[in-house]
Amino acid sequence: MVKLLLLLVLASWACRQWTGQWPWVHWQRMTGPTPVERARRLLGVEAGAGRGAIIEAHKKLIARVHPDRGGDAALVHEANDARDLLLARLGTETGT
Repeated sequence: MVKLLLLLVLASWACRQWTGQWPWVHWQRMTGPTPVERARRLLGVEAGAGRGAIIEAHKKLIARVHPDRGGDAALVHEANDARDLLLARLGTETGT
C-alpha cells in the first residue's frame, strides 16, 4: 500500500515537472463541459434545438447583453461564437 502511494506521489510530481501542472488540473479540463455544451447553456437551448430556436435564443441574449443596453462587448462575442458553433454543428449533423 505504501509503495502504491509513493508511486502515485512520484507520478504526480513527474506530471508537474513535465507539464507544469498537477494531474488533477488536466482531469478537470477533461471532465468539464464541452464547447457545444457551454454554447447551449449560454444560449439556453436544448440539445435538439433547430436553426430557428438557436437564432431566436441568440437574438434574446444579444438584446440583454449588448453594450448599447449596458452590457459587455465580450459577452456579445461569446454569444456570437456560441451561435456560430451551434449552427455549424447543426449543419454538419444534417449533412448540409
